[in-house]
Amino acid sequence: MNKPYAIPVPARAGAESVLATNKVVRNTYMLLSMTLAFAAVAAGAAVALKLPHPGLLLTLVGYFGLLFATTRLRNSGWGIVSVFALTGFMGYTLGPIVSHYLGLPNGHQTVMTAMGGTAAIFLGLSAYALTTRKDFSFMGGFLMVGVLVAFVAGLAAIFFAIPALSLTVSAAFVLLMSGLILYETSNIIHGGETNYIMATVSLFVSIFNLFTSLLQLLGFMGSND
Repeated sequence: MNKPYAIPVPARAGAESVLATNKVVRNTYMLLSMTLAFAAVAAGAAVALKLPHPGLLLTLVGYFGLLFATTRLRNSGWGIVSVFALTGFMGYTLGPIVSHYLGLPNGHQTVMTAMGGTAAIFLGLSAYALTTRKDFSFMGGFLMVGVLVAFVAGLAAIFFAIPALSLTVSAAFVLLMSGLILYETSNIIHGGETNYIMATVSLFVSIFNLFTSLLQLLGFMGSND
């Protein structure tokens, strides 16, 4: 959100603001690491038990329903429970996807490469935003429109079974999620996001979509070897 007026504050207030921001950063990355581990366990259990994918409709209902609950409960202790329910559900939906790629030739290598690429991109972009403290708020509008367009295009690719469009959407999501990581990290640093639960959800979803998009791209390239 644009701030038309800059209100001068005493040095002490400015220091307290920095401390508050750093606290949000610490809490966000602590909760993010726990939710990633929880989602990984859920995904691993789904792979081990060979659980079926819940389907597109149930996945969308579950995701948006839990996201709505997390948003409503973000300022209470139940928000923590809700964010684990959301990320655990996303981990469960990821399990069957990973199982599919593991069953392909060089599937283990594809999955591990996607994991390594996701980690490298996230850590690199986060470190860049944290160390440079650049303000990436100008990317907000572009990213919102880009994600909406890519989401609709992704649904179209599924319903009309257009592989080329699906791959294009995956490539677009890699770029968009990378931008969202920069944007959200900058947002936390500069006090635009003060709720660590919502900051965690935003970063988690970015990492999730980044991983699945890389997985699809790498799986496609590996199938043509």
